[in-house]
Amino acid sequence: MKPLIIHPEAEAEMKEAADYYERHRSGLGLDFEATIREGFERIQQFPAFGPFHKRSRLRKYFVRRFPYIIFYWELENHIWIVAVAHAKRRPDYWRHRMQTR
Repeated sequence: MKPLIIHPEAEAEMKEAADYYERHRSGLGLDFEATIREGFERIQQFPAFGPFHKRSRLRKYFVRRFPYIIFYWELENHIWIVAVAHAKRRPDYWRHRMQTR
């Protein structure tokens, strides 16, 4: 299994969303974070599972229960988590991160 490297902004997105959900209902933020971590594990186990995003080498994993998508790129030695993005807001705002891998 390849190790995951999570972009710092993707980590911040996950934390911000978890905080938002926790403010709205106690325990929901923890559920969100656990669901995202499960997604990370599935991506690690089956990196080719996610469909390609548009016409790029980037793949996407649709998070169960929450309207979020994990965008990732399988590289030779690791899997790079580019974004933990809300599925309905600001499409492709994270694309600039592709240059910082």
